[in-house]
Amino acid sequence: MSTKSYLTLTKKYKTLLSALHSIYRLIHSTYELTDLVSKLTKLLAQVFRADNCTFTVLDKPKTKRNNRRIVLRCTLSGSKRSISNKRVAVQNKIIRHIIATGTAIKKDRLLATPLISEDVMGIIVITRSRRCREKEGVFDTYDLEALMSIAGQVILAIKNIELYEEQEKMVMGTIKSLVRVLDSRMPAGYTHTPYFLRLVTALAQEMRLRKNEVLSLKYASMLHDAGKVNIPIEILTKATQLTGEEYNIIKHHPVKGAELFKHMNMLKPVIPIILHHHEKYDGTGYPSRLKKGQIPLGARIMSVADAFDAMVYGRPYKERVDAQQAIDEIKKHSGGQFDPQIVKCLIHIYHNKKLKKYLNLGL
Repeated sequence: MSTKSYLTLTKKYKTLLSALHSIYRLIHSTYELTDLVSKLTKLLAQVFRADNCTFTVLDKPKTKRNNRRIVLRCTLSGSKRSISNKRVAVQNKIIRHIIATGTAIKKDRLLATPLISEDVMGIIVITRSRRCREKEGVFDTYDLEALMSIAGQVILAIKNIELYEEQEKMVMGTIKSLVRVLDSRMPAGYTHTPYFLRLVTALAQEMRLRKNEVLSLKYASMLHDAGKVNIPIEILTKATQLTGEEYNIIKHHPVKGAELFKHMNMLKPVIPIILHHHEKYDGTGYPSRLKKGQIPLGARIMSVADAFDAMVYGRPYKERVDAQQAIDEIKKHSGGQFDPQIVKCLIHIYHNKKLKKYLNLGL
């Protein structure tokens, strides 16, 4: 082997190792298939010095005779990237051939490989334009082997996401069952409206929380009052002022709620939010009198959403006010009861027409 060929091969090995490392990090940083496919499409084009890359994800076949359909496709052409999650028939001849044979393809300007787990679950196609080929040369056997090695990691990534989504469905189903049991104890009007969860989610997204953090906050929003399950109904529904003893019983419900779920590993990120959703930004809340950044961000978000929900959508013991009055009241307590940054996010959401309609505000 000539020195030049050796150096070229060494450079390719380094590039492959770097790509595998980048893919490994990507696999462990995203829980959403669309996000994974979008990022991988760009990464693969960079690794293989190509200007076009298409990542196609297929549906699961019911039988081998059934025609496969595309459920997600990401295409990178030059600097332009497009994503489609429409369910469509496979028209491309190369993709149809790979589905039928399960084999990879290498041509001068094209690399294509299936992603196989029991059956073909997706296809990666990488191409170089004529201009790109003049600069980078043609694809060789090593390039195809490298792509097939990367494909193995991509398959693992997709299967991990599928498992995560299945687990998410199971957790959500369990939580919804728990919420129905808890709500069955409460008279109509004392439970949160559907808009509460919408507002919590909107605030979390406005604060740019990661998907798994938003999910934990959703779970906490549905379960945060679970600790009230053993509180006498006459205290929970009392319309007049609570006695000191009654208020102490109520104040203990975040601790009781956290204790209910402490042995459920899948809800570990949710427990601090449940435990501290009645803390106040200035440190005068309960149960731990935490202040500012000591309070979990999810709990600070829920505190703002809870107050807004109670004022705008009403409670039997509290007169309903319009959204602007609720905003003004929360602004008064910014920096005291509420995190100022989250109050700003609430105001921004309130002025967003689409969200305003989604949250049924001002009606």
